[in-house]
Amino acid sequence: MGRRTSVTPAPATPGPSVSGPLTAERLLRRLEWRVVRRLDGRLQGDYRTLFRGTGVDFTDLREYEPGDDLRHIDWNVTARMDTPYVREYVEDREVTAWLLLDRSASMGFGPVDRQKSLVLAEIATTIAHILARGGNRIGAALFDGGIETIPPGQGRNQVLRISQALLRAPTAAPSKDTTDLSRLLRAALGLARRRSLLIIVSDFITQPGWEQPLALLARRHDVVAIQVVDPREAELPAVGMVYVEDAETGEQIFVDTNDPVFRARLATAARERQEALVAAARRSGTEIHPVATDDDLVRALARISELRRRRRR
Repeated sequence: MGRRTSVTPAPATPGPSVSGPLTAERLLRRLEWRVVRRLDGRLQGDYRTLFRGTGVDFTDLREYEPGDDLRHIDWNVTARMDTPYVREYVEDREVTAWLLLDRSASMGFGPVDRQKSLVLAEIATTIAHILARGGNRIGAALFDGGIETIPPGQGRNQVLRISQALLRAPTAAPSKDTTDLSRLLRAALGLARRRSLLIIVSDFITQPGWEQPLALLARRHDVVAIQVVDPREAELPAVGMVYVEDAETGEQIFVDTNDPVFRARLATAARERQEALVAAARRSGTEIHPVATDDDLVRALARISELRRRRRR
């Protein structure tokens, strides 16, 4: 939320691997083997609590029973019958999903072999693949100052199309201003006309003003907000005097990372910034789910699944 000072990042696009450049096909195959296969065993194929919300198709009315969701009470019928009645819904078997993906400059931060931009690509590709297997339509909006839109489509080729777009270098010219994430969220208001699943993947390093469009999206759609973070953004290693650079603006300062006072101030600022972000998202009707560059992706996605399941109880 606002500026964040960090160690000078490497280039934003994932670099070549030992066996050659990382392509969309190679990334998808790797994720199928290392992530999706393990998720299949861990979640037993039930991804609805991870990527789906309550359905919107009304099917019937019945009398209220203890434990029913109070949000489903039909107050008009309740007033007429003088007895509480609830509406029953059924989930659509298919869903249209939009991946809202932040490719701004700060996403280039992180370890050389696992920058936030690569974690973004892994998360987006995994989710797109899982949804595509269920016959769902997936679209994407990629934001790097400008917005690149990939219309909703189905199947493996659509997953590869989204993955390949993420592996390309950003097309927008570098900006000296902090990212304005509200532009991506406002664009989503126009893209998702019907109720949809919206999955936001960003580090949420942004100018103020994103809360209102997020609240509007949360009222109409099922929104999952995934925050990609790197541990060094909150705690720098003690390596002496170094230049640190604002990942968004390029502004540099010279600091002593061995100074305990500086390190404590950095940790406090990071904690306060995260607390403010989480609180702002909750006010907008959305939970923030952090995923770190050193997280195991299977465990991270399973953790999101469990948190969303608890939220609906």
